[in-house]
Amino acid sequence: MISFQPSKEEQAFFQVARSLAVEKIRPVARECEKHRTVSVDVSERVDELGLSTLELPESGGGLELPLLSQSIIWQALSYGDLGVIQGLPGAGEASSLFRLSPEHRVWHRYREMAKGGWPTVAWIDEAEQKEPLKEAIRVRRRGSGYIVDGVSSPVRLASKADWAVIAARDEEEETVLLAFDERVWEIEEGDIRLGLLAAGIARLRFAEVYAGPEQLVARGPEADALLNRMRARNQVIEAAKEVGLMEAALDYTIEYTAGRKAFGQEIAKFQGVSFTIAEMAFECRGAKLLVWQAAAAVDRGDEQAGGYAWSALSRAHRSLRYVTDQAVQMLGGHGYVQEYPAEKWMRDAQAQVMLYGRETDWLIRRGEQLLGKRKERVAP
Repeated sequence: MISFQPSKEEQAFFQVARSLAVEKIRPVARECEKHRTVSVDVSERVDELGLSTLELPESGGGLELPLLSQSIIWQALSYGDLGVIQGLPGAGEASSLFRLSPEHRVWHRYREMAKGGWPTVAWIDEAEQKEPLKEAIRVRRRGSGYIVDGVSSPVRLASKADWAVIAARDEEEETVLLAFDERVWEIEEGDIRLGLLAAGIARLRFAEVYAGPEQLVARGPEADALLNRMRARNQVIEAAKEVGLMEAALDYTIEYTAGRKAFGQEIAKFQGVSFTIAEMAFECRGAKLLVWQAAAAVDRGDEQAGGYAWSALSRAHRSLRYVTDQAVQMLGGHGYVQEYPAEKWMRDAQAQVMLYGRETDWLIRRGEQLLGKRKERVAP
Protein backbone atom coordinates (compact mmCIF):
# COMPACT_ATOMS: atom_id res chain seq x y z
CA MET A 1 0.00 0.00 0.00
CA ILE A 2 1.27 3.46 -0.94
CA SER A 3 1.14 6.07 1.82
CA PHE A 4 0.64 9.72 0.91
CA GLN A 5 1.19 10.89 4.48
CA PRO A 6 3.47 13.96 4.17
CA SER A 7 6.84 13.76 5.87
CA LYS A 8 7.81 16.31 8.51
CA GLU A 9 9.83 18.21 5.92
CA GLU A 10 6.89 18.25 3.49
CA GLN A 11 4.57 19.43 6.25
CA ALA A 12 6.96 22.26 7.05
CA PHE A 13 7.12 23.28 3.37
CA PHE A 14 3.34 23.09 3.18
CA GLN A 15 2.86 25.35 6.18
CA VAL A 16 5.31 27.93 4.82
CA ALA A 17 3.64 27.87 1.40
CA ARG A 18 0.11 28.05 2.84
CA SER A 19 1.03 30.99 5.08
CA LEU A 20 2.54 32.80 2.10
CA ALA A 21 -0.57 32.07 0.05
CA VAL A 22 -3.01 33.42 2.64
CA GLU A 23 -1.01 36.32 4.04
CA LYS A 24 0.86 37.62 0.98
CA ILE A 25 -0.60 36.27 -2.24
CA ARG A 26 -4.37 36.43 -1.84
CA PRO A 27 -4.46 40.03 -0.54
CA VAL A 28 -2.72 41.33 -3.70
CA ALA A 29 -4.44 39.05 -6.23
CA ARG A 30 -6.84 41.70 -7.49
CA GLU A 31 -4.07 44.26 -7.82
CA CYS A 32 -1.93 41.80 -9.76
CA GLU A 33 -4.84 41.05 -12.06
CA LYS A 34 -5.46 44.76 -12.60
CA HIS A 35 -1.86 45.41 -13.62
CA ARG A 36 -1.58 42.01 -15.36
CA THR A 37 1.65 41.12 -13.65
CA VAL A 38 2.82 39.64 -10.36
CA SER A 39 3.95 42.19 -7.79
CA VAL A 40 7.68 42.43 -7.13
CA ASP A 41 7.12 41.85 -3.42
CA VAL A 42 5.45 38.50 -4.03
CA SER A 43 8.05 37.37 -6.58
CA GLU A 44 10.92 38.29 -4.28
CA ARG A 45 9.32 36.53 -1.32
CA VAL A 46 8.79 33.35 -3.34
CA ASP A 47 12.43 33.49 -4.47
CA GLU A 48 13.69 34.04 -0.92
CA LEU A 49 11.94 30.89 0.22
CA GLY A 50 13.30 28.91 -2.74
CA LEU A 51 9.79 28.08 -3.93
CA SER A 52 10.55 29.20 -7.49
CA THR A 53 13.18 26.46 -7.93
CA LEU A 54 11.28 23.37 -6.75
CA GLU A 55 11.80 21.52 -10.07
CA LEU A 56 15.19 22.91 -11.07
CA PRO A 57 18.25 20.64 -10.61
CA GLU A 58 20.48 21.04 -7.58
CA SER A 59 23.49 21.53 -9.87
CA GLY A 60 21.97 24.84 -10.92
CA GLY A 61 20.89 26.04 -7.51
CA GLY A 62 17.46 24.44 -7.51
CA LEU A 63 15.80 22.29 -4.84
CA GLU A 64 15.08 19.34 -7.22
CA LEU A 65 12.32 18.03 -4.96
CA PRO A 66 10.39 14.83 -5.64
CA LEU A 67 7.23 15.47 -7.64
CA LEU A 68 5.01 14.38 -4.75
CA SER A 69 6.59 17.01 -2.49
CA GLN A 70 6.20 19.60 -5.21
CA SER A 71 2.53 18.74 -5.64
CA ILE A 72 1.87 19.43 -1.98
CA ILE A 73 3.68 22.77 -2.15
CA TRP A 74 2.06 23.95 -5.41
CA GLN A 75 -1.30 23.00 -3.99
CA ALA A 76 -0.61 25.18 -0.95
CA LEU A 77 0.62 28.14 -3.00
CA SER A 78 -2.34 28.06 -5.42
CA TYR A 79 -4.66 28.19 -2.43
CA GLY A 80 -3.78 31.89 -2.39
CA ASP A 81 -4.46 32.64 -6.05
CA LEU A 82 -3.86 30.59 -9.18
CA GLY A 83 -3.48 33.64 -11.41
CA VAL A 84 -0.57 34.95 -9.36
CA ILE A 85 1.11 31.54 -9.19
CA GLN A 86 0.87 31.10 -12.96
CA GLY A 87 2.48 34.49 -13.47
CA LEU A 88 5.53 33.95 -11.28
CA PRO A 89 8.68 34.70 -13.33
CA GLY A 90 11.28 32.01 -13.87
CA ALA A 91 11.78 28.82 -15.83
CA GLY A 92 8.09 27.83 -15.64
CA GLU A 93 7.24 24.59 -17.41
CA ALA A 94 10.73 24.47 -18.95
CA SER A 95 12.03 23.64 -15.46
CA SER A 96 11.36 19.97 -16.21
CA LEU A 97 13.51 20.18 -19.34
CA PHE A 98 16.42 21.55 -17.32
CA ARG A 99 15.92 18.89 -14.66
CA LEU A 100 15.83 16.01 -17.14
CA SER A 101 18.86 17.23 -19.12
CA PRO A 102 20.97 19.11 -16.55
CA GLU A 103 24.25 18.75 -18.47
CA HIS A 104 22.95 20.12 -21.76
CA ARG A 105 24.67 23.26 -23.02
CA VAL A 106 21.32 25.09 -23.13
CA TRP A 107 20.95 24.60 -19.40
CA HIS A 108 24.46 25.93 -18.82
CA ARG A 109 23.58 29.11 -20.74
CA TYR A 110 20.44 29.54 -18.68
CA ARG A 111 22.36 29.06 -15.46
CA GLU A 112 24.88 31.72 -16.47
CA MET A 113 22.11 34.21 -17.19
CA ALA A 114 20.40 33.30 -13.91
CA LYS A 115 23.22 34.94 -11.93
CA GLY A 116 21.33 38.19 -12.36
CA GLY A 117 17.95 36.60 -11.60
CA TRP A 118 16.12 33.64 -13.13
CA PRO A 119 15.19 34.45 -16.76
CA THR A 120 11.53 33.90 -17.60
CA VAL A 121 10.89 31.09 -20.09
CA ALA A 122 7.88 30.57 -22.33
CA TRP A 123 7.30 26.87 -23.03
CA ILE A 124 5.61 26.15 -26.39
CA ASP A 125 4.59 22.55 -27.02
CA GLU A 126 3.07 22.04 -30.45
CA ALA A 127 4.60 18.65 -31.18
CA GLU A 128 1.37 16.83 -30.32
CA GLN A 129 -0.69 18.46 -33.07
CA LYS A 130 -1.71 15.72 -35.48
CA GLU A 131 -3.08 18.13 -38.07
CA PRO A 132 -1.55 21.53 -38.85
CA LEU A 133 -3.53 24.45 -37.46
CA LYS A 134 -4.17 27.63 -39.36
CA GLU A 135 -1.88 29.43 -36.95
CA ALA A 136 0.94 27.29 -35.62
CA ILE A 137 4.70 27.10 -35.30
CA ARG A 138 6.29 25.58 -38.39
CA VAL A 139 9.83 24.21 -38.32
CA ARG A 140 11.81 23.19 -41.39
CA ARG A 141 15.40 22.15 -41.85
CA ARG A 142 18.00 24.42 -43.37
CA GLY A 143 21.55 23.13 -43.48
CA SER A 144 22.66 22.20 -39.99
CA GLY A 145 19.88 24.23 -38.38
CA TYR A 146 16.19 25.04 -38.64
CA ILE A 147 13.90 27.86 -39.74
CA VAL A 148 11.10 28.67 -37.31
CA ASP A 149 8.04 30.49 -38.62
CA GLY A 150 4.46 31.07 -37.53
CA VAL A 151 2.43 31.93 -34.45
CA SER A 152 2.25 29.85 -31.28
CA SER A 153 -0.87 28.92 -29.39
CA PRO A 154 -1.49 31.06 -26.28
CA VAL A 155 1.01 30.19 -23.54
CA ARG A 156 1.62 31.62 -20.11
CA LEU A 157 4.63 33.85 -19.36
CA ALA A 158 4.88 34.66 -23.08
CA SER A 159 4.33 38.41 -22.68
CA LYS A 160 7.34 38.73 -20.36
CA ALA A 161 9.57 35.90 -21.58
CA ASP A 162 13.33 36.28 -21.92
CA TRP A 163 13.66 32.76 -23.34
CA ALA A 164 11.44 30.55 -25.49
CA VAL A 165 11.67 26.77 -25.71
CA ILE A 166 9.74 25.17 -28.56
CA ALA A 167 8.68 21.59 -29.19
CA ALA A 168 7.42 21.09 -32.74
CA ARG A 169 7.62 18.75 -35.73
CA ASP A 170 9.60 19.51 -38.86
CA GLU A 171 8.52 18.84 -42.44
CA GLU A 172 9.56 15.19 -42.06
CA GLU A 173 7.42 14.78 -38.92
CA GLU A 174 10.48 14.51 -36.69
CA THR A 175 10.13 16.04 -33.24
CA VAL A 176 12.47 18.95 -32.60
CA LEU A 177 13.25 20.80 -29.36
CA LEU A 178 14.70 24.28 -29.80
CA ALA A 179 15.73 26.94 -27.27
CA PHE A 180 16.03 30.67 -27.93
CA ASP A 181 17.91 32.71 -25.32
CA GLU A 182 17.15 36.10 -26.86
CA ARG A 183 13.95 37.77 -27.99
CA VAL A 184 13.72 36.94 -31.68
CA TRP A 185 9.93 36.96 -31.68
CA GLU A 186 7.02 39.38 -31.56
CA ILE A 187 4.38 39.26 -28.83
CA GLU A 188 0.69 39.10 -29.66
CA GLU A 189 -1.49 39.78 -26.63
CA GLY A 190 -4.83 40.05 -28.39
CA ASP A 191 -5.93 36.59 -27.25
CA ILE A 192 -5.99 37.39 -23.53
CA ARG A 193 -8.37 35.11 -21.67
CA LEU A 194 -11.04 36.03 -19.18
CA GLY A 195 -8.89 34.80 -16.33
CA LEU A 196 -5.26 34.30 -15.33
CA LEU A 197 -4.63 37.89 -16.38
CA ALA A 198 -1.43 38.13 -14.31
CA ALA A 199 0.01 35.03 -15.99
CA GLY A 200 1.33 36.84 -19.06
CA ILE A 201 -0.66 34.74 -21.54
CA ALA A 202 0.13 35.65 -25.13
CA ARG A 203 1.13 34.25 -28.50
CA LEU A 204 4.66 34.42 -29.87
CA ARG A 205 5.17 35.16 -33.56
CA PHE A 206 8.31 33.97 -35.30
CA ALA A 207 9.16 35.34 -38.75
CA GLU A 208 11.65 33.07 -40.53
CA VAL A 209 13.94 32.88 -37.49
CA TYR A 210 17.03 30.71 -37.88
CA ALA A 211 17.95 28.28 -35.07
CA GLY A 212 21.50 26.97 -35.28
CA PRO A 213 22.93 23.72 -33.90
CA GLU A 214 23.72 25.45 -30.58
CA GLN A 215 19.99 26.03 -30.08
CA LEU A 216 19.00 22.43 -30.72
CA VAL A 217 18.16 20.65 -27.47
CA ALA A 218 17.09 17.30 -28.94
CA ARG A 219 15.38 15.77 -31.95
CA GLY A 220 13.89 12.48 -33.08
CA PRO A 221 13.40 9.64 -30.55
CA GLU A 222 15.52 11.48 -27.97
CA ALA A 223 13.21 14.50 -28.16
CA ASP A 224 10.10 12.28 -28.00
CA ALA A 225 11.34 10.50 -24.88
CA LEU A 226 12.27 13.78 -23.22
CA LEU A 227 8.91 15.33 -24.10
CA ASN A 228 6.92 12.41 -22.72
CA ARG A 229 8.69 12.69 -19.37
CA MET A 230 8.33 16.47 -19.36
CA ARG A 231 4.63 16.36 -20.12
CA ALA A 232 3.93 13.91 -17.32
CA ARG A 233 5.74 16.08 -14.78
CA ASN A 234 4.08 19.29 -15.94
CA GLN A 235 0.63 17.71 -16.05
CA VAL A 236 0.95 16.63 -12.43
CA ILE A 237 2.16 20.07 -11.36
CA GLU A 238 -0.70 21.84 -13.15
CA ALA A 239 -3.23 19.43 -11.66
CA ALA A 240 -1.81 20.11 -8.18
CA LYS A 241 -2.25 23.85 -8.71
CA GLU A 242 -5.85 23.25 -9.70
CA VAL A 243 -6.45 21.30 -6.49
CA GLY A 244 -5.19 24.31 -4.53
CA LEU A 245 -7.70 26.59 -6.24
CA MET A 246 -10.48 24.07 -5.64
CA GLU A 247 -9.72 23.92 -1.94
CA ALA A 248 -9.71 27.72 -1.72
CA ALA A 249 -13.15 27.87 -3.37
CA LEU A 250 -14.49 25.09 -1.14
CA ASP A 251 -13.25 26.65 2.12
CA TYR A 252 -14.53 30.07 1.13
CA THR A 253 -17.96 28.63 0.27
CA ILE A 254 -18.16 26.81 3.60
CA GLU A 255 -17.24 29.96 5.49
CA TYR A 256 -19.72 32.09 3.55
CA THR A 257 -22.69 29.73 3.83
CA ALA A 258 -22.02 29.16 7.53
CA GLY A 259 -22.16 32.90 8.17
CA ARG A 260 -25.21 33.84 6.09
CA LYS A 261 -28.76 33.32 7.32
CA ALA A 262 -32.12 32.87 5.61
CA PHE A 263 -35.42 32.09 7.24
CA GLY A 264 -33.79 32.19 10.65
CA GLN A 265 -30.93 29.70 10.08
CA GLU A 266 -27.55 29.47 8.39
CA ILE A 267 -27.95 28.66 4.71
CA ALA A 268 -25.36 25.91 5.08
CA LYS A 269 -27.98 23.93 7.00
CA PHE A 270 -30.35 23.78 4.04
CA GLN A 271 -30.24 20.39 2.41
CA GLY A 272 -29.61 21.67 -1.12
CA VAL A 273 -26.67 23.75 0.05
CA SER A 274 -25.12 21.13 2.30
CA PHE A 275 -25.39 18.43 -0.39
CA THR A 276 -23.71 20.70 -2.93
CA ILE A 277 -20.87 21.50 -0.55
CA ALA A 278 -20.43 17.80 0.15
CA GLU A 279 -20.15 17.13 -3.60
CA MET A 280 -17.61 19.94 -3.91
CA ALA A 281 -15.59 18.32 -1.12
CA PHE A 282 -15.75 14.91 -2.85
CA GLU A 283 -14.45 16.46 -6.07
CA CYS A 284 -11.57 18.13 -4.24
CA ARG A 285 -10.56 14.99 -2.41
CA GLY A 286 -10.81 12.76 -5.48
CA ALA A 287 -8.73 15.11 -7.60
CA LYS A 288 -6.11 15.49 -4.87
CA LEU A 289 -5.64 11.74 -4.45
CA LEU A 290 -5.29 11.23 -8.20
CA VAL A 291 -2.64 13.95 -8.32
CA TRP A 292 -0.69 12.35 -5.50
CA GLN A 293 -1.01 8.92 -7.12
CA ALA A 294 0.33 10.30 -10.41
CA ALA A 295 3.15 12.15 -8.65
CA ALA A 296 4.21 9.00 -6.82
CA ALA A 297 4.11 7.01 -10.09
CA VAL A 298 6.34 9.56 -11.83
CA ASP A 299 8.77 9.64 -8.91
CA ARG A 300 9.26 5.88 -8.96
CA GLY A 301 9.50 5.69 -12.77
CA ASP A 302 6.33 3.66 -13.27
CA GLU A 303 5.70 2.63 -16.89
CA GLN A 304 2.12 3.91 -16.55
CA ALA A 305 3.18 7.27 -15.10
CA GLY A 306 2.13 9.14 -18.26
CA GLY A 307 -1.34 7.63 -18.08
CA TYR A 308 -1.69 8.50 -14.41
CA ALA A 309 -0.65 12.09 -15.17
CA TRP A 310 -3.20 12.39 -17.96
CA SER A 311 -5.94 10.99 -15.73
CA ALA A 312 -5.03 13.33 -12.88
CA LEU A 313 -5.12 16.44 -15.06
CA SER A 314 -8.34 15.37 -16.78
CA ARG A 315 -10.08 14.82 -13.45
CA ALA A 316 -8.63 18.04 -12.03
CA HIS A 317 -10.00 19.99 -15.01
CA ARG A 318 -13.49 18.60 -14.52
CA SER A 319 -13.46 19.04 -10.76
CA LEU A 320 -12.04 22.56 -10.99
CA ARG A 321 -14.79 23.77 -13.28
CA TYR A 322 -17.47 22.20 -11.12
CA VAL A 323 -16.16 23.44 -7.77
CA THR A 324 -15.52 27.03 -8.85
CA ASP A 325 -18.87 27.25 -10.65
CA GLN A 326 -20.72 25.96 -7.59
CA ALA A 327 -18.84 28.41 -5.38
CA VAL A 328 -20.27 31.26 -7.43
CA GLN A 329 -23.74 29.72 -7.27
CA MET A 330 -23.59 29.25 -3.50
CA LEU A 331 -22.72 32.94 -3.02
CA GLY A 332 -25.77 33.95 -5.01
CA GLY A 333 -25.57 37.53 -6.28
CA HIS A 334 -22.35 38.04 -4.34
CA GLY A 335 -20.73 35.36 -6.48
CA TYR A 336 -20.56 37.79 -9.40
CA VAL A 337 -19.32 40.79 -7.41
CA GLN A 338 -15.61 41.58 -7.51
CA GLU A 339 -15.49 42.29 -3.77
CA TYR A 340 -15.69 38.51 -3.39
CA PRO A 341 -13.02 36.21 -4.89
CA ALA A 342 -15.38 33.53 -6.22
CA GLU A 343 -15.99 35.15 -9.61
CA LYS A 344 -12.24 35.57 -10.21
CA TRP A 345 -11.59 31.97 -9.27
CA MET A 346 -14.23 30.80 -11.74
CA ARG A 347 -12.67 32.90 -14.53
CA ASP A 348 -9.20 31.63 -13.67
CA ALA A 349 -10.50 28.05 -13.72
CA GLN A 350 -11.95 28.44 -17.20
CA ALA A 351 -8.73 30.01 -18.50
CA GLN A 352 -6.64 27.25 -16.91
CA VAL A 353 -8.68 24.52 -18.58
CA MET A 354 -8.52 26.25 -21.97
CA LEU A 355 -4.76 26.74 -21.59
CA TYR A 356 -3.96 23.12 -20.75
CA GLY A 357 -6.60 21.26 -22.73
CA ARG A 358 -10.19 20.36 -22.02
CA GLU A 359 -10.81 17.20 -20.05
CA THR A 360 -12.39 15.50 -23.09
CA ASP A 361 -9.16 16.04 -25.03
CA TRP A 362 -7.17 14.29 -22.32
CA LEU A 363 -9.63 11.39 -22.23
CA ILE A 364 -9.35 10.95 -25.99
CA ARG A 365 -5.55 10.99 -25.81
CA ARG A 366 -5.54 8.52 -22.94
CA GLY A 367 -7.89 6.22 -24.87
CA GLU A 368 -5.62 6.36 -27.92
CA GLN A 369 -2.64 5.50 -25.75
CA LEU A 370 -4.40 2.49 -24.19
CA LEU A 371 -5.62 1.24 -27.58
CA GLY A 372 -2.12 1.61 -29.00
CA LYS A 373 -0.66 -0.51 -26.22
CA ARG A 374 -3.39 -3.12 -26.64
CA LYS A 375 -2.53 -3.44 -30.35
CA GLU A 376 1.14 -3.86 -29.48
CA ARG A 377 0.33 -6.75 -27.11
CA VAL A 378 -1.84 -8.64 -29.60
CA ALA A 379 0.39 -8.04 -32.65
CA PRO A 380 2.04 -11.26 -33.94
